[in-house]
Amino acid sequence: MNTDYDSLMNKNAVEMKPSGIRKFFDIAQQLDGVISLGVGEPDFKTPWKVRQAAIETLEKGRTCYTANAGLRELRQEIAGYINNSLGVKYDPDTEILVSVGGSEAIDLAVRALVSPGDEVLVVEPCFVCYTPIIRMMGGIPVPIETKVEDDFRLTAEQLKEKITDKTKALILPYPNNPTGAVMRKEDLEPIAEVLRGTDIFVITDEIYSELTYSGRHFSIIELEDMRERSILINGFSKSFAMTGWRLGFAAAPAGIMKHMLKLHQYCIMSSPTTSQYAAVTALHDCMNDITKMKNEYNMRRRYLVDGFNKLGLTCFTPQGAFYVFPCIRSTGLSSDEFCERLVYSKKVAVVPGNNFGASGEGFVRVSYAYSLNHLKEALKRIKEFLDELENEKKQ
Repeated sequence: MNTDYDSLMNKNAVEMKPSGIRKFFDIAQQLDGVISLGVGEPDFKTPWKVRQAAIETLEKGRTCYTANAGLRELRQEIAGYINNSLGVKYDPDTEILVSVGGSEAIDLAVRALVSPGDEVLVVEPCFVCYTPIIRMMGGIPVPIETKVEDDFRLTAEQLKEKITDKTKALILPYPNNPTGAVMRKEDLEPIAEVLRGTDIFVITDEIYSELTYSGRHFSIIELEDMRERSILINGFSKSFAMTGWRLGFAAAPAGIMKHMLKLHQYCIMSSPTTSQYAAVTALHDCMNDITKMKNEYNMRRRYLVDGFNKLGLTCFTPQGAFYVFPCIRSTGLSSDEFCERLVYSKKVAVVPGNNFGASGEGFVRVSYAYSLNHLKEALKRIKEFLDELENEKKQ
């Protein structure tokens, strides 16, 4: 047999690059004493009521498959949650699907929509999974590079410039990972106006919707004609500190959802049963826990933004998620060089901004889903690193 396995594999899989986020996470794991601020995982424990519900489910032996789309009780809770928070109604029986994390929901949405040759507009900087999934389907990712001068928001002018007769969908990732940018109603209205009268779908990834620090989160599905063309992605990982439970959800018109469900049936069958029962409790009884965690994140957010600005690394003030995105161009280093030198010399792991798209070059992503003590020590070490860089320049 030919042992050149790469020549036998799917070309798109071979050409896919490993996640840059995991690269620096792996380096941090190999070094002693590293403060890792690279992975977006809450440092809070999952609320006790959620854990207790899972324990009770196991004790009662509720470990069978659920319906492919998810427990009906959970789908009803999700429908109620969307209606209460956004004022938009979905049928829990035909328009909601429970997925294995928000990542599977994104994968299902792209695979259901995209055919070879279709163009998908990807707002960057953004979460690392969109482009690889599009390419695996033979689609063509078309980046739309947002700018710090625009608060990393997508503008109608940028959108218009990228639309062609091959455009199938727009991925709208707000609140944004890695920048922490948000889109308000007044920002989304012009976007919706561009899309009206086209056949372009919207995949709106709102996994950080509960972590919005000034005013409530606003979704594009709330605007006229947008629900009918949109796939809403959300989940439990970030808001309820349930990353390891692997549970997300998608909401979309029945005509879209029936195709996503088929893919889910064949590839996954159903999401983890214990996690689904626990998620019912999360939505029903634990919304106050979100508020407590958000208040803590908000304090850390202000501390880091102030800290980086004092260090001379200009830092955009995020309005959502739990990341800051300081600019490191003043150091003269690329994003990769900055992160590699920092982790090896000072044992602080952050993620190069260019991992989130070319427009992220010159920035680094720093997560504040970690304790204040960790953040304080990290800033201290980063200051030492910057001082050493300055001394190098003088020699």
